[in-house]
This record gives sequence, structure tokens and C-alpha cells, in this order.
Amino acid sequence: MTREIRAWLMDMDGVLVHEEHAVPGAAEFLDRLRERELPFLVLTNNSTYTRRDLSARLRSSGLTVPEASIWTSALATADFLADQRPGGSAYVIGEVGLTTALHESGYVLTERAPDYVVLGETRTYSFEAITRAIRLIGDGARFIATNPDATGPSQAGPLPATGSVAALISRATGVEPYFVGKPNPLMMRSALNALDAHSETTAMVGDRMDTDVVSGLEAGLETILVLTGVTRREETERFTYRASRIVNSIADLIEEL
Repeated sequence: MTREIRAWLMDMDGVLVHEEHAVPGAAEFLDRLRERELPFLVLTNNSTYTRRDLSARLRSSGLTVPEASIWTSALATADFLADQRPGGSAYVIGEVGLTTALHESGYVLTERAPDYVVLGETRTYSFEAITRAIRLIGDGARFIATNPDATGPSQAGPLPATGSVAALISRATGVEPYFVGKPNPLMMRSALNALDAHSETTAMVGDRMDTDVVSGLEAGLETILVLTGVTRREETERFTYRASRIVNSIADLIEEL
């Protein structure tokens, strides 16, 4: 490491799990963090699930991650809105992970003159809901999206995700959303606040240069790219920025803890 690391942030898909299976070494890495009593958070841009859901899904893959050690774009969005406009209201397109986070932050979910339209992932995007969002934004509601990911994975192939639907709404309204999740460094800063950690002594481990690494860099973190997910080693040279380090997998970091 180029600096002393006292806290860890890590992406979930591509770093700890791949297609619902634990990446070799992931369980041992998490065990070592617990043995050393090093604080950590598992991050995901996916706003579909609650912390409890994700903890259970990771457990089924053989990884023990308590609910308190999971941070999602839904939670970051709820924190952001609660800070910007405490006790506000929102019209939400999304699943229980997003609606629960907003409820717990003190927000009222409504279709009548909301302060915000908040867009997240959902398994079935409703044309009726998208139409309502377009009209509410046209009437003055502010447009927020949990993340800019254009597609999400499925066993049958890629699915349209938040970024794609946000583009549709933007084209119809002329209003661009504010994206809270990665690559916005706000996601990293909210995670640091949740850990009560400092950027100079925190590392971000991710598998994507265009989200994990760039947001980690902009938040002032040590950035570590693993090659078990999206980005290949030869692709890293195409970017104008570089990760602090590149390793084959999270297993390569175990001995350094």
C-alpha cells in the first residue's frame, strides 16, 4: 500500500461475488478484516434491495456481511435528500430498497406535487409511472436518480437500468437528473461518513474503472482495481486516470491486512 489503510470500501459484484458465486478469497478477506477489527462497507449502485436482502443474498453465496456493513445507492440518495430538504416528499420509481431508505430518512412518498422525482432500479419499468414522472418534472419537481448505470446483468443478457430510463425522461422533459451513486464521489463520501472514516486512510476496491476507481480517486481514496469483474488489464490504458494499484483479485490483498 502507498499509505496506511485503516478502513475499506469495496464494490460487491465483480469484487466479492460473480454471478451469485463468491469470488475465491473473498470470504477469507472479509474474515481477516473482522479479525483485525478494520471497519468496512460493501457498496453497490443497485437500489433494488434493502440491506437485509443483500446480507441474505451474500450469505447464500457463502459470505458473511452484516446489514450494517452494506451501503447502497438508495441509502446514499436518502441521506442526500434528507440533508438537502429534510422532511421532504418524493415520487419514486423503484423497489423496496429505495422506498424503505426514503421512508427511514423521514420522506413522504406521494404523487401530488412532490419535491423530487426519484428514479431507481425496478424489475418492471411501468410506462404509466414514467409518464407520471415526466409530468411531475414538467410541473417543477426536481429530478434525482440513484445511479447512471445504463444496463444491469441478467442470466438472459443485459437489462435496461436506471441510466437508460433517466435518459428517456430527460429527453421528454429537457431536465437532466442528479445522479447520486457511483461515479459521483458523493457515494464515497456518504460511505466514509457512515464509517466515520477519513479518505486519506481508506481504500476503495472495485472492478470498474469508470465507476469504482474514478469515484474513489475523486473522493481522495487509495484505489485498487481487481480483474475479476468488468475491466480487463489492457483496457485500463484507455482511461485518462489510473488506479493506485491493479491486482488479479481480492485474494491478493489478504496478506497485506
